[in-house]
Amino acid sequence: MPVHALPFTAAATLASAALLVTGLLTTPATAETTGTASATAATSAIRTNQLGYLPDGPKRATLVSPSTSPLNWQLRNASGTVVASGSTTVRGTDAASRDTTQLADFSSYTGTGSGYTLAADGRTSHPFDIKTGTQLYGGLRSDAMSFFYQQRSGIPIEASLAGAAYARPAGHLGVAPNKGDTSVPCQAGVCDYSRDVRGGWYDAGDHGKYVVNGGISTWLLVNSFERARRAGTDAALGDSTLRVPERGNRVPDVLDEARWELDFLMRMQVPEGKPLAGTAFHKMHDAAWTAIPTRPEQDAQQRELHRPSTAATLNLAAAAAQCARVFAPYDAAFAARCLDSARRAWTAARANPSLLAPDSDGTGGGAYSDATVSDEFYWAASELYATTGQAAYRDAATSSPWHTSADALSSFGFGWADTAALGRLTLATAPTGLPAAETARLRTSVTTAADRHLATMSGQGYATPLPASGYVWGSNGQVANNAIVMATAYGLTGQQRYRAGALESLDYLLGRNALGQSYISGYGEQPSHNQHHRFWAHQLDASLPSPPAGSLAGGPNASLQDPVAQEHLSGCAPAACYIDDIGSYSTNEVAVNWNAPLAWLTQFAAE
Repeated sequence: MPVHALPFTAAATLASAALLVTGLLTTPATAETTGTASATAATSAIRTNQLGYLPDGPKRATLVSPSTSPLNWQLRNASGTVVASGSTTVRGTDAASRDTTQLADFSSYTGTGSGYTLAADGRTSHPFDIKTGTQLYGGLRSDAMSFFYQQRSGIPIEASLAGAAYARPAGHLGVAPNKGDTSVPCQAGVCDYSRDVRGGWYDAGDHGKYVVNGGISTWLLVNSFERARRAGTDAALGDSTLRVPERGNRVPDVLDEARWELDFLMRMQVPEGKPLAGTAFHKMHDAAWTAIPTRPEQDAQQRELHRPSTAATLNLAAAAAQCARVFAPYDAAFAARCLDSARRAWTAARANPSLLAPDSDGTGGGAYSDATVSDEFYWAASELYATTGQAAYRDAATSSPWHTSADALSSFGFGWADTAALGRLTLATAPTGLPAAETARLRTSVTTAADRHLATMSGQGYATPLPASGYVWGSNGQVANNAIVMATAYGLTGQQRYRAGALESLDYLLGRNALGQSYISGYGEQPSHNQHHRFWAHQLDASLPSPPAGSLAGGPNASLQDPVAQEHLSGCAPAACYIDDIGSYSTNEVAVNWNAPLAWLTQFAAE
């Protein structure tokens, strides 16, 4: 997750604060907001998935009510006809939100259609659909993936693919006023040469590019294809299925998108003959923070490479090793290049195991510091073993304490600084030469973690796979990551409870939460539409667009790590520490490592 303080102009700060105080900080519904209703829609006391539900999936809603007795509910179709009814289950006070909640479960209804509402206690929910997977989630799957195309650096974003409002020239190709990224120097004292590090994705709301966040995000996109291929549903991610310029090249589009970042990650590797050859520069970004808004092609800051780190090197090794096995049927030469890069990165990391990125390196871009890299060693070794089958990588993975640790799949979810789960998921799902009993143990660890997430959800008013203490920066990404663990458990066992848990996690992201807020732009009656971003900044500049549909906000963050959150969210319950304001970068930024699990999860749901 981006852990960086992103300044925006004093005038914008004052303007947004004034609008917040008066309650007028909303954006009219436009082509950019694409919600099904105005952003000013009143929050309903009946919290549902505002997009909808699957006919054969869980269909539950949360009712906020002080009542201590069950309440009657009715499910009505678009004509107002009651098609199902029942009584709520009293859940009591939800610790994360401090709401007094009841549960309405209408899963037994399997009809389909649009415009359903749920009524109880004299109140009515926002309308929602009940449709099959592709009908309900196909558009969101496509939009969640389009986020990555629109975050690309070094390529024009085409109106035919992204829409006229989002078209822009290529950013950071050395065309004035840009100063890079075709020949980027190091920070003083780091190196005496420049590197061509064009391409890749802008990480979040800024123009920085970070190897550790790029690594996990790339892994998730490629892993979504691996999972779909195991399930026999990979055609939905095949060639000409997404809005990318590489359509029609006989390579699955999701892999084309991942390759845009993989090429950048390999460009960040220190070349042979230079000090620390084979390691990866930790990150590259502007020398100082840019103002918000700033269009990518108008960024005049000097770009800089930051010193290599062991964590970045192992991210490169892991992502490139995964690339080697997945791309092999489509582009053998590229797969071979990925494997060569992965091997060199692994060797360099073993030779330099203590190159830690400092927490103090946060000027112009996020520090992404990480003092523990044993988990990255485990992840990289697991990927290299799954790809090559070689004993040296197997031994490195199986001798790691993470190989047997229950903490590899924690209740708080995995992330860019906690990557042991990725190694565990790979070894539990990819074909390897491990003994059958060992593979069974690894798979059991996945289902055990999934059961733990289900237990957490069952004790909450909003069925969120996150403990009440887990509302940190990027909590929505953690929710989606934990849902991936449950979806993986479903793939391993076929047990419906895991599928249900993954789908209910999407319910949370799409409105069944403490704020009745869909955290995904363009989806639901109350979608986020002011996420923190330097180009998608309509709130500050009417000539710029709002975030495109399918962009996931970071979500509630109890630590209140930006001035807007501190001013307006003091005393908030953990699950309610969120504000849809462009200045609240600690609750409302977008990032590749949050949209990546959203893309993974919506692909799963669309099936």
